[in-house]
Amino acid sequence: MAPRPLKAAVTLAMAAAFSLAALPAHAAPDPDPSVWNDLSKTYDATGKYGYEAFAPKGGFARTDVCVADPKAGGMGYHYVNPANIGSLDPAKPAALLYADEFKDEYADVDEFTEGRKLVAVEWIVKSTGQAAPTLFGQKFQGPDFYPEPLNGDYFTLHAWIYKPNPSGLFSPWNPEVACPKA
Repeated sequence: MAPRPLKAAVTLAMAAAFSLAALPAHAAPDPDPSVWNDLSKTYDATGKYGYEAFAPKGGFARTDVCVADPKAGGMGYHYVNPANIGSLDPAKPAALLYADEFKDEYADVDEFTEGRKLVAVEWIVKSTGQAAPTLFGQKFQGPDFYPEPLNGDYFTLHAWIYKPNPSGLFSPWNPEVACPKA
């Protein structure tokens, strides 16, 4: 190969390598695709709660506090099923997370529609000094203090299976979930 085409080929190869390495810092890696086999059990078990009014009939108690972090995003409203706390069964998350729906995609945060939309599920395990549990190949976050109705230290794992999360499928916070302004 002549020196000029060789130099161009090397330059092109290096540019391609650098462009592949320049992923956004906030982009979360996709989980192993096989995780969706287990998450299908979660969909099957929780899909019926897409309509918020059905959650209490399934043992999930409504909370009226919308959980958000000004920098990281929101979680939404938790509906907790005490019978599922401590479960590592994909079909038995301890909480359903709902968020208010916007009237349209360009609406201000003050303009929510009636009702809440199911956006994620959460597994909750009480901390008793043990190592963080794992599910779907993911280590639980925490332990952190979990407020009412639990009032204690718990490990948690979120799965954003009903609303995409740019921070990652298992991230605790979703920057696309907001709480109404007080």
